[in-house]
Amino acid sequence: MGCAVGEAASFPYKLVALTPALYRPPMSKAFCTFFPNSIFILTLATSASAIADEGMWLFNAPPLKQLKEKYQFESTPQWLEHLQKASVRFNSGGSGSFVSANGLVITNHHVGADTLQKISDAQHNYLRNGFYAKRQADEIKSADLELNVLMSIEDVTARVSAAVKPGMTSDQASTARKSVIAAIEKESKDKTGLRSDVVTLYQGGAYHLYRYKRYDDVRLVFAPEQQMAFFGGDPDNFEYPRYDLDICLFRVYENGQSAKIDHFLKFNPNGPNDGELTFVSGSPGKTDRQLTLDELTETRDGYLPYVLRMFNRREVLELSYSARSFENARKARDDLFGDQNNRKRYDGYLAGLLDPQIWSALKAREQKLRDAITRDSKFKSTISAYDQIKHAQAEIAKNAPLYNYLEQERPVTVGYRGPKAFAGNLFKYARLLTRAIDERAKPNGERIPAFRGSARESLELELFSTEPIYDDYEILRLSDSLTDFASQFGANDPLVQKVLAGKSPHARAVELVTVTKLKDVAVRKDLYGKDAAALQAAHDPMLDLARLIDRPARDARKIYDAQDEIKKQAYSEIAKARFAIEGTSSYPDATFTLRLSYGTVRGYEQDGKQVPAFTDFAGLYQRSAEHNNKPPFDLPQRWIDRKANLNLSTHFDFVSDADIIGGNSGSPVVNKANEFVGIIFDGNIQSLVLDCIYTDTQARAVSVDSAAIIEALRKVYDASALADELEGVKK
Repeated sequence: MGCAVGEAASFPYKLVALTPALYRPPMSKAFCTFFPNSIFILTLATSASAIADEGMWLFNAPPLKQLKEKYQFESTPQWLEHLQKASVRFNSGGSGSFVSANGLVITNHHVGADTLQKISDAQHNYLRNGFYAKRQADEIKSADLELNVLMSIEDVTARVSAAVKPGMTSDQASTARKSVIAAIEKESKDKTGLRSDVVTLYQGGAYHLYRYKRYDDVRLVFAPEQQMAFFGGDPDNFEYPRYDLDICLFRVYENGQSAKIDHFLKFNPNGPNDGELTFVSGSPGKTDRQLTLDELTETRDGYLPYVLRMFNRREVLELSYSARSFENARKARDDLFGDQNNRKRYDGYLAGLLDPQIWSALKAREQKLRDAITRDSKFKSTISAYDQIKHAQAEIAKNAPLYNYLEQERPVTVGYRGPKAFAGNLFKYARLLTRAIDERAKPNGERIPAFRGSARESLELELFSTEPIYDDYEILRLSDSLTDFASQFGANDPLVQKVLAGKSPHARAVELVTVTKLKDVAVRKDLYGKDAAALQAAHDPMLDLARLIDRPARDARKIYDAQDEIKKQAYSEIAKARFAIEGTSSYPDATFTLRLSYGTVRGYEQDGKQVPAFTDFAGLYQRSAEHNNKPPFDLPQRWIDRKANLNLSTHFDFVSDADIIGGNSGSPVVNKANEFVGIIFDGNIQSLVLDCIYTDTQARAVSVDSAAIIEALRKVYDASALADELEGVKK
């Protein structure tokens, strides 16, 4: 379950609003590492897109021409609408789909892991042991999970762009752009009642309004043991062949009743065939295929070393904590898996950007566009946009330490635990309360995006989460992050001294965690309804800390926002030139919004050997036997006991050349008839290049076969009722 092309284990950041992240890190699991034929990318950069199954396409601009010319397939508007409205975005990160009229949703186990962790306790370890509700009355409500279904898309580029007037400073332009976006979102929310997000496309070349139906009563139905969802563990992570049952099923409710769903995917119990055309509908998080080399340079030299230090530090901390007891291991399991996975993929990301052949391909791609712009007299002035981006990125880098440690709220795929200096849920709640009350006093258009009126329900779902708080684990994480903060800025730094208040990082963390009342949801709800004066009068140490660092944090945000606005305007100019030169049929970089990819089920050649497209149940048992059924290749006892019941030739996992990236985890794979035939959960090693440039030579998306799901539910888990619901069996 290394996450599709692997976001953090459960992609554990809460989506309240699509706020920018410093350096805008990509969503890929390991980016460009381990790519054995990197020289081939030099060809891909200039020609392969014409014939390969490339693209994460907008549903309002699908690849109709490519599909017709290459596959003689013509999707109708009804086909697209059905797939769009059957697709689901998880606000904890990842994708899914409706698979029954009764509100049943399928995603990956590693996408559901965030919820599995939060609803578990010392007596019930659902993340490790799995869960099955035989009756709807037994389904367990999630602590704070929100699912989004895209209902409509509207192009609002002209209105957003018109708000930025000639002669405005970057601060003024940023304010004007945010104000009009807030107005658009509010008008839409007031008119339709739907969650309304204005999404930036082409790094500022276009703006689309996405309207979503929200579901926040989401209940767990089924999860296998983590060992089956992540069979083979770290040794098999990023590899193929794979034998993972990386699935998790939820049900959405409305008004206390299971939701009635018009658009759901018919479940095909036979899975796809070798060579068959398939489609992937999901929410890929972030790609960097249209970024300038200057921005990628800062990612390579600044951002990646920073996050690698962070993940290495967290991993050591969580491993040590987990080794002390089984209960500690349970509490930290989801975080540890996410940090280990992120550490590995960012190692690969850096290795990719340090590969001279890959860098040459990226350089050639940019130079090709630059040369075309220079040759066209209408766009010669656009070349200066590249310099503007370079300068803005340099200013962002100068501001990075303060922004990272005090302000950065939801770094994409990094896993939100508060700003880097203040890890843990309790500080998160303190900041949300402080900011919510402060921002509420401002006009809607001047608020930070996460606190606009259009995001209120999502904010409150997160703030009033029933996730359990463990004092010892909160103290551990906060103590370590305070130590990191003091080490970064120096013990004599005035702000560090104010934050530590004359205590060691550990003693300060103990004081903050044990004295705060924010562990109580009722307290958070009560304070949320009050004003800033009441918040200050509460004399809660965690709230006081949030208030203490709020001004320098906001100052760092202001610098970032101003420079980001400069980049948006520059990228907008480049996008205009690209559209004029290359046409408007290209797809934008991924933005954690719904996209359509396509490709064929097919194996590949590696080290002179053919790797088949499919694995099967027989291979699972053989893989386990080769390792004497020892971790991480051990099978749960029920799988050993039920082996004789299984059809061992049933397909388990398969690969296709669909264009995916992190965030696609849980995406449905459908055939031409719009039937569910599989679910994306990972990519192979060679796919890790897809963040920056596409290849289909060996890069493959890895999916669980629908046939494996039915076989396992019926013959291993005694979940025939659930299998019947998936297959639409009438009772």
